[in-house]
Amino acid sequence: MKNFSQLKKNLKKDFSGLKAIKVAILGDTATQFLTQTLRGLGYDNGFNLEIWEADFNQIERQVYDLSSELYEFTPEIVIVFQSSHKLLGKYNKIKPAQHVMFASTELEAIENIYSNLTNNLNAKVIYYNYTEIDDSIFGNYANKTESSFLFQLRKLNYELMVLASKSPNLYLCDLSSIQNQVGKANFFQTSVYINTEMVLSIDVLPKVATKTIDLINTLNGKFKKCVILDLDNTTWGGIIGDDGIENIQIGSLGIGKAFSEFQYWIKKLKNRGIIVAVCSKNTESVAKEPFEKHPDMVLKMDDISVFVANWENKADNIRQIQSILNIGFDSMVFLDDNPFERNIVRENIPEICVPQLPEDPADYLEYLYTLNLFETVSFSNEDAERTKQYQIEAQRATIQQKFTNEDDFLKSLNMLSLVEPFNKFNAPRVAQLSQRSNQFNLRTVRYTDADIERLVVSDDYFTFAFTLEDKFGDNGLICVVILQQENSETLFIDTWFMSCRVLKRGMENFVLNTISSFAKENGYTRLKGEYLPTAKNEMVKEHYPNLGFEKNNTHWELNIENHKRRKSFINSK
Repeated sequence: MKNFSQLKKNLKKDFSGLKAIKVAILGDTATQFLTQTLRGLGYDNGFNLEIWEADFNQIERQVYDLSSELYEFTPEIVIVFQSSHKLLGKYNKIKPAQHVMFASTELEAIENIYSNLTNNLNAKVIYYNYTEIDDSIFGNYANKTESSFLFQLRKLNYELMVLASKSPNLYLCDLSSIQNQVGKANFFQTSVYINTEMVLSIDVLPKVATKTIDLINTLNGKFKKCVILDLDNTTWGGIIGDDGIENIQIGSLGIGKAFSEFQYWIKKLKNRGIIVAVCSKNTESVAKEPFEKHPDMVLKMDDISVFVANWENKADNIRQIQSILNIGFDSMVFLDDNPFERNIVRENIPEICVPQLPEDPADYLEYLYTLNLFETVSFSNEDAERTKQYQIEAQRATIQQKFTNEDDFLKSLNMLSLVEPFNKFNAPRVAQLSQRSNQFNLRTVRYTDADIERLVVSDDYFTFAFTLEDKFGDNGLICVVILQQENSETLFIDTWFMSCRVLKRGMENFVLNTISSFAKENGYTRLKGEYLPTAKNEMVKEHYPNLGFEKNNTHWELNIENHKRRKSFINSK
């Protein structure tokens, strides 16, 4: 991680060509150095953060005055930083009888700030939670005394989590966990605070900025979807081919405990929806044996989406995994204990994340915790099914190799699609897919649950959610189209994105047939599309011309009256 001075040097670099994001920072303490750190780290992440910073301790004035500089700036993201030290100052000044209601009163004020921001701005709100201060008035008994500051502070952090879980555009940045990692002495320096009103030390600023940029990355569709595991001395201790299944180190004794706890961490990631793959230099049958037969293995074959074990180059094997998963290399994390193998992969696939695992396996987890590799801004029940879906995709890839004719293969899949407008059941998955889809995404518009709710009740938009299932299994919701009524004759394709898991199945033809039929039945004569290029969606650059649309200035248009249904082997469910 770069330090503050290194990140500050980035401010002299050329930000043109980077994705511009307007960010407002509202703080009750000095935030100038935080602003510089965020902008410098934004550069390293491909962002030109255009940051407007409110004057010191002007949060309420900026939020409640609709003519304020905040609303003139129209940010896409608002960062609100109310510090624990100011919180303690408020607590100190109220009457003791009010202490027991302190957290509830503060939460109500925070909720009002959030409501005003989201009602008057089309913005996401990142709120920094509170680091702990123990004023030692009650000692340990503070944990049993509801009126104590420590009790109220912890209650407020808990209630903030509850509020965020119910507020689709509110995201918490966990400063408290950073202080736990680095220690209060490294997080906060009294002399700096007294003289400058800065509550964040210079040394901790890059960590706070990293935690914040993690959220901004994820809100913009940049996050990790897959972890690829080496096996020997990474997933278990020892070398399975040499030591044999009975002598590898896993379980509750000695260093085996470190590997078992590492496996539990991977298992939790899998249950959250992260794809788990294996890339090992081993004979496949030998490499699979612990997963199938060792009683202490936490990970089983059912947890692995793609299993590649052979004696080929690991970079080539990772490319094979990528071809099956159809996700970007920058969405992958490769974990391997061997520095040589890590360097081979880094040199050949520079986009992939390859952490520098510590030499001692006992340190793996604590190190990985600090990296926060798998930030997310959404979670749905469908995530738990992702492993099975990718296992099925691997089966499809194997079966497809047996067919010489692609049409015959597609016919053999017996594909069915359910097409529905957005509803309370599919809306969370629609929002999540909009955050995750980067490659097959014509305009790369991101939606939150609140955005979806607005579209559902609007008379100007028509929404379509497509599922896909075949003889191998159900892929769930995999495609979304949003049509906007431009005029009495034209429907504009505001949004068209699709999961890359279902590429090369003819889904785009089925979708076009569906929306063109809808347009014709409702009296429209033209579909109008737009391709907005990003660093990741070049694969759909020719999407509209390939479907028969004709160029009209910067847009693509399809005359529905002359449109002939395109060949598709997908049937409506």
